[in-house]
Amino acid sequence: MYLIGLTGGIAAGKSTVAKRWAEHGALEIDADQVARDVVEPGTVGLGRVVEAFGSDVLTADGELDRKQLAMQIFSDAGKRELLNSILHPLIKQRTKQLLSELPAESIVVYNVPLLVEAAVDHPFDLVVTVEAPEEEQLRRLIETRGLTESEARSRISAQAKPIERAARADRILNSNQDLNLLLRDTDALWREILKLSTSASAD
Repeated sequence: MYLIGLTGGIAAGKSTVAKRWAEHGALEIDADQVARDVVEPGTVGLGRVVEAFGSDVLTADGELDRKQLAMQIFSDAGKRELLNSILHPLIKQRTKQLLSELPAESIVVYNVPLLVEAAVDHPFDLVVTVEAPEEEQLRRLIETRGLTESEARSRISAQAKPIERAARADRILNSNQDLNLLLRDTDALWREILKLSTSASAD
């Protein structure tokens, strides 16, 4: 298996890159989806979140009220750290399970926004970060996700700095450009990945 850790700032374009590589044949594991899975109704994860944050973070149907939880954690670094201490081990465990179920010859993209923050240490063969200027992230969050400027800034500030992601990454993709140019760069890196994965399997 050739395992790629794909990270980047919020609204920087990770999903665009992951989708493109999936079109080329990569298998994707989405950390955001894994994070949702581990707090489904009836899970240990949801029970621990409710124990830590109270029943106010549940909807009337007994599901996690993500908007209510976000209001708490993005205004309080201590609460954010508490949530991460609950979720990160569960996400790591579930991801390891998912990886073990994939074909050994796969090229796998683990799309993980908090690779740096959560000190994700799966045995990556390559780490790639997708980056855009903060002002561009703000614009995208406000225009495409309906956040206020204050909400958008709080989410950006809750993440690692670009320099921290760059220090962890082997390659950097610039998404502060026309989509076609980003896809061109993404395709070029995919061709490099194919060569690297072939070389790795030969070793």
